[in-house]
Amino acid sequence: MKGLTDKPSYIIELLEGGVTLEDVIDGHICEQALVEKSAFLVGDLGALMQQHVCWQNVMPQLQPYYPVKCNSSPAVIELLASLGLGFVCTNKTEVSLVLELGVPPENIILSGVCKQLAHIKHAAKNNIQHLVCENEAELSKISRLHHSAKLLLQLTTESHAAETSMAFGSSLKSCRHLLEAAKELGVQVVGVTFHIPSSCQDPQQAYNRALSDARCVFDMGLDLGFNMNILDIGSGFTGSEFQLKQVESAVRPLLDAYFPPQSDVQVLAQPGSFYVASAFSLAVSVIGKNVVTCHWDGLDEGENNEDREFQYYMNEGVYGPFSRKLLGNTISAPSVHKHVLCTEKAVYPSSLWGPSLDHLDQVVERCLLPELSVGDWLLFSSMGACGMEELSFPQLPIYYTVSTSDWYEMQEAGVTLDSAMKNFSMVNYSA
Repeated sequence: MKGLTDKPSYIIELLEGGVTLEDVIDGHICEQALVEKSAFLVGDLGALMQQHVCWQNVMPQLQPYYPVKCNSSPAVIELLASLGLGFVCTNKTEVSLVLELGVPPENIILSGVCKQLAHIKHAAKNNIQHLVCENEAELSKISRLHHSAKLLLQLTTESHAAETSMAFGSSLKSCRHLLEAAKELGVQVVGVTFHIPSSCQDPQQAYNRALSDARCVFDMGLDLGFNMNILDIGSGFTGSEFQLKQVESAVRPLLDAYFPPQSDVQVLAQPGSFYVASAFSLAVSVIGKNVVTCHWDGLDEGENNEDREFQYYMNEGVYGPFSRKLLGNTISAPSVHKHVLCTEKAVYPSSLWGPSLDHLDQVVERCLLPELSVGDWLLFSSMGACGMEELSFPQLPIYYTVSTSDWYEMQEAGVTLDSAMKNFSMVNYSA
């Protein structure tokens, strides 16, 4: 055993002797086969580190602030804090979590469209000064409950409104009134935040409009005597390096034009999914099976088109770790665990369902899989960004891993888990 001697809240498995992440998953599947066959997550902390290196290489001018709602696993928070990230919290629970894990108040932003009074009071009590505000009602609450608050005005964008079908944020036209109201109430405004969704088809145009509007708000704030020094360009990042480079190529010349280095504006971003999505894999067990008769057209040549469709029921569904399906996101088809013995190469149209028997609890509408048996295991990759963490992660065991190569790379980067992360123990996982 290597690590701290006090009681840990989680364990990190150090992979040695050529052991891979797949080996760890195999080991835990074998353990579960002897008990209740519970679903579980495996988190690769080395993948988080690699994403951070990628971010620093592509976006060095943007300070990353991690949105806790994306994945609130303690190991994730601690590692990202040790890498120097700030954090965006939407409620009292998230604020308490990051504070307990040693994040200083100055590295926390309290966000949320309609913040509860208790959450604003909690921020004030813990000296969290940066709050997001998008309308006069929020401004009034903050002015009464948090006198030393420093506000970031939430600026609406066309692409965000199109994605959500709801008008979040303050329009450019109404920002002047909001700034004047803040001045009258004696509340400090220090910057602007906006969001361009990662699904945006034309990031160049979207960021051009958003940054132009943000520059106008900055100028209005400066005219009113505010010290405008923070710009947050939001969370429009997938886990893809290619997409990150696309955003960087769109944003960099615009930042040089509207917010050059000599303006002394601190530029932030909120890469949530970018950091955690690919770092977690989910293993689920098949608990039920149904065969229905149907005919699927349009299968590619070589695929089995028999009039059989299999419906498989898994021990987790959309009311658990697949909750982002309820938000309209697509869940990619899983891989079949290698212990499944396939005597033939045929694949069949299949659908995957959660255990609730609810018609909404369909995780994957259609995929091609070999015929499975009850008790077989399926592996879903890129499950780190839940989006509704209160319904998912606390219910499942999470096994954290890091390879020896990633461990040494962390140490070379100045991140030594033994000292930087206070709530873990480490065990060696050898072949």
